[in-house]
Amino acid sequence: MYSPHDRRLAVSLLDSGISSTEVSRRTGIDRSTLREWTRDRSLVDRYLGTDLCPRCEPIPRPPSRPDAYAYLLGLYLGDGCLTPAGDPTKGVWRLRIMCSDDRPGLIDECARALALIRPDHVVSRVPSQGCTEVHGNWKHWPCLLPQHGPGKKHERRIILEPWQRRIVDEHTGPFVRGLIHSDGCRLVNRVKRKTPKDGRTHYEYPRYQFVNVSVDIVELFTEALDRLGIAWKRHVQRREEPRRDLHVVSVSKRDAVARMDDFVGPEY
Repeated sequence: MYSPHDRRLAVSLLDSGISSTEVSRRTGIDRSTLREWTRDRSLVDRYLGTDLCPRCEPIPRPPSRPDAYAYLLGLYLGDGCLTPAGDPTKGVWRLRIMCSDDRPGLIDECARALALIRPDHVVSRVPSQGCTEVHGNWKHWPCLLPQHGPGKKHERRIILEPWQRRIVDEHTGPFVRGLIHSDGCRLVNRVKRKTPKDGRTHYEYPRYQFVNVSVDIVELFTEALDRLGIAWKRHVQRREEPRRDLHVVSVSKRDAVARMDDFVGPEY
């Protein structure tokens, strides 16, 4: 029985033009088996959803659902963390994402994203006061979320790995959606201003707002907006120490809000 890593490595070598004889020599896999895998790719593809980590394979690959990963990455950077699950010596990590009970649909979507990344494992929900923790256990969460580290996220650098950057570049909408669903909102601004046309003393308009204390995370958000061609403004809300200043990004132009509505959608 060959591991999923061995199967995918062998097929990748064959696809690159290397002969079955040479692939057999490198991998120790019989040539008749290699020919069978070449004819029937389901013998390889059926192992894509296994417990093995895609980043720990001989040829590291991205998660099989990069769109779900981009959304989950946004949720993690906003309201997620990694903590040991049970006995720390066992090396199992728990990805925990806190979701407000005011948005039950968001809780469901967070759980779906976790299930798409880990289709063979249980996704759990733990109710708390005013919120629900959605979590999943796995030894390899730090491999998929290398931004994990000691301390709070705003106390350390948050830089995407090149493979993460490629996913975010290709699935920018889901990434922004995850950030908004975690540390953002869509609200209605009410501005006091008398309009000469009808004499109203105020008018209202929708806008999106993203708030975070990590400069790195805010810059990932604004870079994603730039990539999508969405206009934004940023200001800093000063706070007394020891609290960190809040970095607030607003999207308020009508066409920009409409563009955000296309892929962010409701927070439920």
